[in-house]
Amino acid sequence: MNTPRIKICGITRPEDAVRAARAGADAIGLVFYPPSPRYVTLRQATAVLAALPPFVTTVGLFVDADPATLQAHLNALPLDMLQLHGNETPEYGAALTRPWIKALRMRDGADPAAEALRYRAAGARGLLVDSYVPGVPGGTGERFDWRRLPRDAALPLVLAGGLDASNVAEAVRTVRPWAVDVSGGVEQLAVDGRRRGGIKDSAAMRAFIRAARG
Repeated sequence: MNTPRIKICGITRPEDAVRAARAGADAIGLVFYPPSPRYVTLRQATAVLAALPPFVTTVGLFVDADPATLQAHLNALPLDMLQLHGNETPEYGAALTRPWIKALRMRDGADPAAEALRYRAAGARGLLVDSYVPGVPGGTGERFDWRRLPRDAALPLVLAGGLDASNVAEAVRTVRPWAVDVSGGVEQLAVDGRRRGGIKDSAAMRAFIRAARG
């Protein structure tokens, strides 16, 4: 079984990006979806990207972005890959000028095997599978039934949804994904026990990466 690649998503601060890289993350994700608590502006994203050491893949997450908005981000930022986390069609992805992956929220009736075939034909590099919560495109912190995922999908699977250091090893054994993606599961906790959206916890990132690769 291959060791999964690891993406820490929802980075909002340069220091968190550097700590994620030093902990061993293969990729970091920047969220360009204004309703998200992990949303970053172009200014914030520029600072994060400038702080990163080499050989860390940078991923921009967009949700049904109009072409002009998306192009403005591509003109301004040296993003390596795009993550489409809304209802984007294969045709939308096929028109992009940078590598991209498509997110699939695992609602009732979702067919990841069929979706992988559909988006691979349009040039997608991978299929990210995430939990479905109505009205929330991602970062829900909820887990779905991993048994619903195929072992032989047409695209590499990136597993997201409710992952943290306590369950990622089980997830890797069960799904055998190409990569795992975590956001809320490595965030700091406020005094009321809630996650501090976009503020990462260094110890939690290290623990997650150790568990994912263990």
